[in-house]
Amino acid sequence: MDPALAGLPTADFFDFESLLSAAEQAKLAELREFLAREVAPFATGWWNDAEFPAHILPKLAALELSAPAQRGYSNLFAGLVIAEMTRVDTSLATFFLVHHDLFVESLYGFGSEEQKARLLEDAANLRTTGAFALTEPDHGSDVAGGMETTARRVSGGDGDYWVLKGAKRWIGNGTFCDYMLVWARDEADGGIRGFIVDATLPGVSRSRIENKIALRTVQNADIVFTDVHVAEADRFAGITSFEDTNELLRGSRIMVAWQGVGQQLAAFDVARQYAVERRQFGRPLAKFQLVQQQLVTMLGNALASMGMMVRIAQLQDAGDADMPQVALAKSYVTARMRETVAMGRSLLGGNGIVTDYRMAKIFADAEAIYTYEGSYEINTLIVGRAVTGVSAIV
Repeated sequence: MDPALAGLPTADFFDFESLLSAAEQAKLAELREFLAREVAPFATGWWNDAEFPAHILPKLAALELSAPAQRGYSNLFAGLVIAEMTRVDTSLATFFLVHHDLFVESLYGFGSEEQKARLLEDAANLRTTGAFALTEPDHGSDVAGGMETTARRVSGGDGDYWVLKGAKRWIGNGTFCDYMLVWARDEADGGIRGFIVDATLPGVSRSRIENKIALRTVQNADIVFTDVHVAEADRFAGITSFEDTNELLRGSRIMVAWQGVGQQLAAFDVARQYAVERRQFGRPLAKFQLVQQQLVTMLGNALASMGMMVRIAQLQDAGDADMPQVALAKSYVTARMRETVAMGRSLLGGNGIVTDYRMAKIFADAEAIYTYEGSYEINTLIVGRAVTGVSAIV
């Protein structure tokens, strides 16, 4: 902790972390040490340069945090891992979420025994990296019904394989991943299929999305599939319809909500330190009543959000976290996040719009979290449908 803040309470004002086991608390402390040493001093530079720090992946893998629930950790611990990563660098947390909570968890949940034996160990230990290719250039919120990427099954002298055609957009890790889980519509029956696609296959074209104002370190890609041949052995046999994705999307939506918690903790950390250290009119900003009011509101938002996510984690442990509950958590937490980071940016004044002070990066990254894994509006309507019995989406 910064000397100026020594003796002050942490942002975990209600001590939610005490709900973790002793082993989980120790592992979380290990993660914090890693982030403070290997990520915090460099994250703003990576963000400014829009460069992904591939060199730290072996060190990140050494923490053995891949798919925490598969390692016997609680869902609360898994969420706090994402929140803590986000607190230091939202882009790194997003990489981790895409690779582990979508690609690796897909292998666990839908992969055949042969696919797991072939791919899982390297992916779980970050010797290979994965992406989740669902969103399309013209289909985001409506991709379930509007998916245009197609798959056509072919049987013949070259064996049993599928031909993929179409395009995907906003694919995190897409520029450098070794494999991607690609969703496509079966030309034969209109059903949704999932495929493990080697990113080096002929017909796969990848280009980085430029000029982003958020998550600049994340390498989002436009991907085009032109008559890409994928072996039947690389089709996810466990996926027969879009409904099979619900568990994955519910889990990733939960983790994005945890990112909303981490963003607020980061904003509070930066704003409080600035208020204590920065002097105006001959005294610290923290001496002014309106500044204290902003800090308390930021802290309250963060803790209300964390309390909601702790309850979601408990429901996950019991197997009872349904999509409307998750949608409410994601929409509520990200709305509070937007308010919190805006207060933090305002509190820093002009210094809040340059990345030197971190707050500008936090503020910008929040916009991506507000949108992805179901926009605020779509998640709100999912909850509205659940509480009224009437859908306003279609």
